[in-house]
Amino acid sequence: MMLWSLIKILSFVFLVTAVTLGTEMLMEAQGGVTVQYAGLELSFGPLQAAILILFLIVAVWFFLKLIGLLIALLRFINGDETALSRYFDHNRERRGFEALSDGLVALASGDGREAMTKAKKADRLLNRPDLTNLVVAQAAVANGDAATAKATFKKLLQDPKTRFVGVHGLLQQSLQAGETDTALKLAEHAFALKPKHLETQDALLKLQASQEDWQGVRTTLNAKLKHGALPRDVYKRRDGVFALSQAQELRGEGKLEAAHKLAVEANRLSPTLGTSGSFGGAGLSRAR
Repeated sequence: MMLWSLIKILSFVFLVTAVTLGTEMLMEAQGGVTVQYAGLELSFGPLQAAILILFLIVAVWFFLKLIGLLIALLRFINGDETALSRYFDHNRERRGFEALSDGLVALASGDGREAMTKAKKADRLLNRPDLTNLVVAQAAVANGDAATAKATFKKLLQDPKTRFVGVHGLLQQSLQAGETDTALKLAEHAFALKPKHLETQDALLKLQASQEDWQGVRTTLNAKLKHGALPRDVYKRRDGVFALSQAQELRGEGKLEAAHKLAVEANRLSPTLGTSGSFGGAGLSRAR
């Protein structure tokens, strides 16, 4: 660091010395420059000529910069990318991210209306629907604006990165509205996109059980076991219960052989269920 400071000081001293010597040489030099144009004659001494040349260089440089600025302005008006357009884009992006940040803070503090205002401002300024739509959707939910939330969740479906969030948001809305059939389809879609998601697993289980889709329930239970969301002993007990429910349903439809197989499986999974008593000897005999 000290060496660099010393180099800068010596360079400055050298530059001042060179300018001083050059000025003295010009002042002592003989001759000069004579300019004749349209009958007008101007004579300059050596120092004056040097100053004039320096002035002309600066004037040309300034003129070229002005021409470059005018060309950039015309390109900006035409829609081309220029340093000017990049400046405005950067400024717009900065304000957009500030609005997005303010919206997230408002959302975290529970101020749904402020969050919605900031999220919409960010949406106008940023060309990042994958970010702004997420905040708009959550702000609409917090603000109780179901229509805006639903429309925004549908927009999220168009981007693979946010598709699951869109499906999950629509699922929650359907559950709140009591639209069981729609919710079941959305839960199945969400489960296909992200089978490890615990909340989706639980929602799908409840919906399948309410529809008495016992085979679907057992498939979802198996996924919970596979992804570590359910202990094996709990899985076996619950799977036994649903296998017995499926067996009873098949028995009611007259499918006694299939019902018997499921009853035996339920008894194997959870012997405490007492499946033999549930089905009765006659039923088992016919099933055999």
